[in-house]
Amino acid sequence: MESKLVYKNLDELPVVAEKILNFANGCKVFAFYGELGTGKTTIIKAICEYLHVTDQTSSPSFNILHEYVTQNNTPIYHFDFYRIKNLNEVYDLGFENYINGENYCFIEWPQNMEQLLDVKNVKIEINVEDEQRVLMLSL
Repeated sequence: MESKLVYKNLDELPVVAEKILNFANGCKVFAFYGELGTGKTTIIKAICEYLHVTDQTSSPSFNILHEYVTQNNTPIYHFDFYRIKNLNEVYDLGFENYINGENYCFIEWPQNMEQLLDVKNVKIEINVEDEQRVLMLSL
């Protein structure tokens, strides 16, 4: 299953977030692909806002993992594998436990650890075209 979403400005992100979650049809693992600056973290932040996260969301680039909490005290996990040097870092996090759980997991730079991403996930490819963001979703 595939879908294409396009947005031009940040005001459209709440609707984009809702469409992404609807497309997922209950899947809770999301893999975000895109070059630096394409808006991976920005889209994750919009999804977290839609899910009523009470914490400040940001890129976990330096920590690899951020945990956020919703109003219902439900954890959401945000991974950024841009800086990993080897797969042992991913194993050391207990990554399998997170993605096999019941909570949302948002993964930036999944191509750096793709062989460990063996669960059903929503793949989101982000490209910048003519001053707009084009998202290709596949499940």
